[in-house]
Amino acid sequence: MTFETHKFPIIIREHLLDTFGHVNNAAYLEIFEEARWEMISSRGFSLKEIMEKGQGPVILEINIKFMKELKLRESLVIETVVTEYSGKVGNIRQLIKRGDEVCCEMNCKAAFFDTRARKIILPTEEWMHAIGAHS
Repeated sequence: MTFETHKFPIIIREHLLDTFGHVNNAAYLEIFEEARWEMISSRGFSLKEIMEKGQGPVILEINIKFMKELKLRESLVIETVVTEYSGKVGNIRQLIKRGDEVCCEMNCKAAFFDTRARKIILPTEEWMHAIGAHS
């Protein structure tokens, strides 16, 4: 199985900066989450569907590597791709890029969660489509 890379353009805004004039480390989590939401929403799996079905994504683990600082009003692209999905758990890789330069890399483990049963479940066909899976 292969997964399609989703590209999400972003401009660094004032509310993301810290007193050093670059993006605050905690803001990276918000930036990456926004890109993941855009990826699944653009493929028909929005918050509305999650609320109706009672099923949606949950992050289990995150590792972030900061390589280049991000500054005010920079135009960047976030690339998001699932690198593996085995059983109930998948791995997602996200890169923040300035042109071809990688500024930040985030790898996380994610799963599909049943909000009513309160447990991780096997991914549905709709969920696999939302994360860009191709056979």
